[in-house]
Amino acid sequence: MVKLGDLVSIKGGGTPSKSDSSFWGGDIPWASVKDLKGSRISVTEDTINDLGVKNSATNIIPAGTIITATRMALGRFAINTVDMAINQDLKALFVNDHTEISSDYLFRFLESKAQYIEGEGKGATVKGITLDFLKSIDVPLPPLAEQKRIAAILDKADAIRRKRQQAIQLADDFLRAVFLEMFGDPVTNPKGWGVKTLGEITTFENGDRSSNYPSGDEIVQSGVLFLSTKNIVADALDLRTKQFITEEKYNSLSRGKAQKGDLIITLRGTLGACCIFDCAYDKAFINAQMMIIRPTKQVVVGFLHDFLVSGTMKSHFQRIGQGAAVPQLTAKQFKELLIPLPTLELQFKYDKIRSFVISTIEKLSGAEDEKLFNSLSQKAFFGQL
Repeated sequence: MVKLGDLVSIKGGGTPSKSDSSFWGGDIPWASVKDLKGSRISVTEDTINDLGVKNSATNIIPAGTIITATRMALGRFAINTVDMAINQDLKALFVNDHTEISSDYLFRFLESKAQYIEGEGKGATVKGITLDFLKSIDVPLPPLAEQKRIAAILDKADAIRRKRQQAIQLADDFLRAVFLEMFGDPVTNPKGWGVKTLGEITTFENGDRSSNYPSGDEIVQSGVLFLSTKNIVADALDLRTKQFITEEKYNSLSRGKAQKGDLIITLRGTLGACCIFDCAYDKAFINAQMMIIRPTKQVVVGFLHDFLVSGTMKSHFQRIGQGAAVPQLTAKQFKELLIPLPTLELQFKYDKIRSFVISTIEKLSGAEDEKLFNSLSQKAFFGQL
């Protein structure tokens, strides 16, 4: 076992001034935590130019370097496939001696430590880790040939995961295309559907934000689901992590009680993340950063969900979000939101197509692939592969 700090040199980054547009929009990819979405980074959401590099603390990281986050997105690792700059929340790990350790092997090992690293994050609101902690991670160091064998096996397993993810993305793109074809753009309403406010076709329910709000020992291991913003991933309900309150506590709360078929939407931080509450649990309590939207018989829940999570509506929510430090939306803004309302017949037709595509995506979700990969990874680094 060798300390990570003895195997790599670490370099950080920085951010050019956002108020100076002359630094931005160039041909240099500039990575932040939002770009750590997979095992490889080739394209970033933002770009800068040479002037931005010279006038900030960022660094150009050569292709083939391991990049990780020390603030937010803890436990995520990726290798950049092109030269790019990074921001201050990311760190680049440069292997000191390639005859001692393979970059691909080190990347796969660090990837296997994701949960451990995430669990070591410190901070009341935004979790972070120190460089000293990162450097202290113990890395098993078998012979170089064995390292390359392990990395090759895990690369093949990862390729299967990525192919499934690509198939899921294609299915998702298809569904968005069907929505636009049937209903047109939700904001411009080119098909001329009748328009109603969201408040006319749904009812709203905020979470219980009184002194009775669950906390401390009232959060238990089983009981009634207690949903947080972490349970909405890619605009779908995600129960990989769960927390609960007791039935007694649930009954004492006055509102914020979700039931099957409800929409749950986030109001603070990440604006407008939305899911349909439809799972093995028949009820749940939502946290204070969320709101329940309960459709009436005038609107089909699948149609309404996909309307709210469309690209144009997401952009709209970002524009109207209030608050400088933590953007937020209000129930009043949602109630006044104008909704083009196609016929129920057409909404149900879309919902049938949607159900088929969602079912296909669930089959492609690769849960077994994920388990296989994690199992292979654990065996590899315990000398059992």
